[in-house]
Amino acid sequence: MRPYSISSTRLLIIAALVSVWALPVSAPVSAAQMQEKIADYAAEARAQDNNFAGFSADRGSILFSSSPATGKPETPSCTTCHTANPTGIGQTRAGKEIAPMALSMTPDRYADAKKLEKWFRRNCTSVLGRVCSPLEKGDFLTFMATQ
Repeated sequence: MRPYSISSTRLLIIAALVSVWALPVSAPVSAAQMQEKIADYAAEARAQDNNFAGFSADRGSILFSSSPATGKPETPSCTTCHTANPTGIGQTRAGKEIAPMALSMTPDRYADAKKLEKWFRRNCTSVLGRVCSPLEKGDFLTFMATQ
Protein backbone atom coordinates (compact mmCIF):
# COMPACT_ATOMS: atom_id res chain seq x y z
CA MET A 1 0.00 0.00 0.00
CA ARG A 2 1.33 3.41 -1.00
CA PRO A 3 1.34 6.16 1.67
CA TYR A 4 -0.90 9.11 0.92
CA SER A 5 1.01 12.00 -0.61
CA ILE A 6 0.08 15.42 -1.85
CA SER A 7 1.61 16.64 -5.07
CA SER A 8 3.66 19.82 -4.87
CA THR A 9 1.09 21.61 -7.04
CA ARG A 10 -1.75 20.69 -4.69
CA LEU A 11 0.37 21.70 -1.72
CA LEU A 12 0.95 25.14 -3.26
CA ILE A 13 -2.77 25.56 -3.93
CA ILE A 14 -3.60 24.63 -0.33
CA ALA A 15 -0.94 27.03 0.99
CA ALA A 16 -2.31 29.82 -1.19
CA LEU A 17 -5.87 29.23 0.03
CA VAL A 18 -4.78 29.18 3.67
CA SER A 19 -2.85 32.42 3.25
CA VAL A 20 -5.86 34.14 1.64
CA TRP A 21 -8.12 32.98 4.48
CA ALA A 22 -5.59 34.30 7.00
CA LEU A 23 -5.44 37.81 5.52
CA PRO A 24 -6.39 40.49 8.02
CA VAL A 25 -9.83 41.96 7.57
CA SER A 26 -9.23 45.00 9.77
CA ALA A 27 -10.09 47.65 7.17
CA PRO A 28 -13.73 46.67 6.57
CA VAL A 29 -14.27 45.72 10.21
CA SER A 30 -12.65 48.94 11.42
CA ALA A 31 -14.66 51.07 9.01
CA ALA A 32 -17.83 49.35 10.22
CA GLN A 33 -16.82 49.90 13.84
CA MET A 34 -16.12 53.55 13.08
CA GLN A 35 -19.56 53.90 11.49
CA GLU A 36 -21.11 52.36 14.60
CA LYS A 37 -19.33 54.93 16.76
CA ILE A 38 -20.48 57.73 14.44
CA ALA A 39 -24.05 56.42 14.84
CA ASP A 40 -23.60 56.50 18.63
CA TYR A 41 -22.41 60.12 18.46
CA ALA A 42 -25.38 60.95 16.22
CA ALA A 43 -27.77 59.60 18.85
CA GLU A 44 -26.00 61.66 21.53
CA ALA A 45 -26.01 64.79 19.35
CA ARG A 46 -29.72 64.31 18.58
CA ALA A 47 -30.44 63.96 22.31
CA GLN A 48 -28.63 67.26 22.95
CA ASP A 49 -30.13 69.13 20.00
CA ASN A 50 -33.45 68.28 18.32
CA ASN A 51 -32.29 70.21 15.25
CA PHE A 52 -29.28 67.93 14.69
CA ALA A 53 -29.16 67.28 10.93
CA GLY A 54 -26.10 65.07 10.63
CA PHE A 55 -22.34 65.30 10.71
CA SER A 56 -20.20 67.34 8.37
CA ALA A 57 -16.77 66.47 7.00
CA ASP A 58 -16.29 70.21 6.39
CA ARG A 59 -16.88 71.04 10.06
CA GLY A 60 -14.57 68.15 10.98
CA SER A 61 -11.85 69.58 8.74
CA ILE A 62 -12.25 72.99 10.35
CA LEU A 63 -12.05 71.46 13.83
CA PHE A 64 -8.92 69.51 12.85
CA SER A 65 -7.11 72.53 11.41
CA SER A 66 -8.32 75.26 13.79
CA SER A 67 -6.21 76.88 16.50
CA PRO A 68 -8.79 77.87 19.11
CA ALA A 69 -6.25 79.10 21.72
CA THR A 70 -8.42 77.69 24.51
CA GLY A 71 -6.29 74.67 25.41
CA LYS A 72 -2.67 74.24 26.34
CA PRO A 73 -0.27 76.73 24.70
CA GLU A 74 2.03 73.92 23.53
CA THR A 75 -0.84 72.21 21.66
CA PRO A 76 -2.78 75.01 19.97
CA SER A 77 -4.27 72.69 17.32
CA CYS A 78 -4.60 69.04 16.28
CA THR A 79 -2.11 69.75 13.51
CA THR A 80 0.59 70.64 16.04
CA CYS A 81 1.25 66.92 16.49
CA HIS A 82 -0.68 65.32 13.64
CA THR A 83 0.45 67.60 10.75
CA ALA A 84 -1.91 69.57 8.51
CA ASN A 85 -2.23 66.55 6.23
CA PRO A 86 -4.28 63.75 7.88
CA THR A 87 -2.51 61.19 5.69
CA GLY A 88 0.88 62.28 7.01
CA ILE A 89 2.85 60.84 9.91
CA GLY A 90 2.77 63.06 12.98
CA GLN A 91 5.09 63.42 15.92
CA THR A 92 4.55 63.91 19.64
CA ARG A 93 6.34 66.71 21.45
CA ALA A 94 8.63 63.98 22.83
CA GLY A 95 9.56 62.95 19.27
CA LYS A 96 7.52 59.75 19.09
CA GLU A 97 5.96 58.96 15.69
CA ILE A 98 2.16 59.16 15.40
CA ALA A 99 0.42 57.09 12.72
CA PRO A 100 -1.63 59.06 10.17
CA MET A 101 -5.10 60.15 11.30
CA ALA A 102 -6.73 59.33 7.95
CA LEU A 103 -8.78 56.14 7.93
CA SER A 104 -7.34 55.30 4.50
CA MET A 105 -3.82 55.25 5.90
CA THR A 106 -4.44 53.67 9.31
CA PRO A 107 -7.58 51.50 8.96
CA ASP A 108 -7.55 50.26 12.54
CA ARG A 109 -7.05 53.67 14.20
CA TYR A 110 -10.72 54.09 15.14
CA ALA A 111 -11.61 50.43 15.74
CA ASP A 112 -11.30 50.39 19.53
CA ALA A 113 -14.10 52.50 21.07
CA LYS A 114 -12.38 52.65 24.46
CA LYS A 115 -9.14 53.99 22.95
CA LEU A 116 -11.09 56.38 20.77
CA GLU A 117 -12.78 57.92 23.81
CA LYS A 118 -9.46 58.06 25.68
CA TRP A 119 -7.79 59.99 22.86
CA PHE A 120 -10.75 62.30 22.29
CA ARG A 121 -10.79 63.12 26.02
CA ARG A 122 -7.03 63.70 26.15
CA ASN A 123 -6.63 65.61 22.90
CA CYS A 124 -9.79 67.70 23.10
CA THR A 125 -8.82 68.82 26.59
CA SER A 126 -5.31 69.63 25.39
CA VAL A 127 -6.34 71.53 22.24
CA LEU A 128 -9.76 72.94 23.14
CA GLY A 129 -9.42 73.13 26.90
CA ARG A 130 -12.58 71.02 27.28
CA VAL A 131 -14.14 67.71 26.32
CA CYS A 132 -15.36 67.51 22.71
CA SER A 133 -19.09 67.39 22.14
CA PRO A 134 -20.72 64.44 20.34
CA LEU A 135 -21.21 66.77 17.34
CA GLU A 136 -17.49 67.59 17.23
CA LYS A 137 -16.51 63.94 17.60
CA GLY A 138 -18.89 62.88 14.83
CA ASP A 139 -17.74 65.69 12.53
CA PHE A 140 -14.10 64.78 13.17
CA LEU A 141 -14.63 61.08 12.42
CA THR A 142 -16.72 61.91 9.35
CA PHE A 143 -13.84 64.04 8.07
CA MET A 144 -11.22 61.35 8.81
CA ALA A 145 -13.36 58.74 7.03
CA THR A 146 -13.04 60.83 3.85
CA GLN A 147 -9.25 61.09 4.09
